[in-house]
Amino acid sequence: MHVFVTGGSGQTGPTVVAELISAGHTVSGLARSAAAAGRLESLGAAPHHGSLDDHDSLRRGAQVADGVLHMAYGGDFSDLDDMMRRDRAAIEALGRPLENSGKPLVITSGTLVMPENRETTERDEPDPAGIAGFRIAGERACLDFADRGVRASVVRLAPTVHGPEDHGFIPMLIATARKSGFSAYVGDGTNRWPAVHRRDAAVLFRLTLENAPAGSVLHGVAETGVTMKSIAETIARNLDLPTVALTPDQAAGHFISPFMARVYGLDVPVSSSCTQESLGWSPTHPTLLEDLEHGDYFATQAS
Repeated sequence: MHVFVTGGSGQTGPTVVAELISAGHTVSGLARSAAAAGRLESLGAAPHHGSLDDHDSLRRGAQVADGVLHMAYGGDFSDLDDMMRRDRAAIEALGRPLENSGKPLVITSGTLVMPENRETTERDEPDPAGIAGFRIAGERACLDFADRGVRASVVRLAPTVHGPEDHGFIPMLIATARKSGFSAYVGDGTNRWPAVHRRDAAVLFRLTLENAPAGSVLHGVAETGVTMKSIAETIARNLDLPTVALTPDQAAGHFISPFMARVYGLDVPVSSSCTQESLGWSPTHPTLLEDLEHGDYFATQAS
């Protein structure tokens, strides 16, 4: 299969591209810069020059592909409505050339679209009022193509996709702990986050492209819920710092922003049992806490 990929030069993208190529697929990847093109070429993928706002380029990439994987998400987080519109328009541009072909269109969302304070599954409805409700429009734009002859699927990734050279939520926590002199969590720290290793996520993307039925909603989650207190304690132990519980008001001034303080206080456990059963996906790589203990998270100064 020849797969056209967006986001192939980002954090998770290169691992996904490598997984696809190692399984015998060929890949072309959207590249908006020379650096992105070079990274794709180093992985064995062909750069396809353009951007998420260049819909003609997106259509050309999809037209010559046997399947499309959309992982990129761009824009200014101070204007969520604009980000939502741009993503939906990009998905429409990618999906239209695939209509009535039976080819796969796989897009990326996040499990933070799900309701809080209970364990949710792939069969539960996302929460439009939730912290990531702006991602739902893209999910719906993709799944609408299932009725238009496209094998359309959504993969919701855990908020923590961990692995080497991570620069997501966990390194932000580490950087804040280094700066403040203590490792913090919100409330009693029993709130839970799902997690997945990047290499397990890459396998899931490949299996989804290869086998997922039209209309599938899949959860890229290896661990249903890791408590934020256990994450904070692991960070504290590795940095030889104390652990401190913060109230929500204190957290708003401690973490990078009030928004991030809210994110770190969320209780959002998510199951992937349906995903694992339907695709035969079985995560095998280290857990988040194992990765914190034995990976590269403390090898350099987090920024």
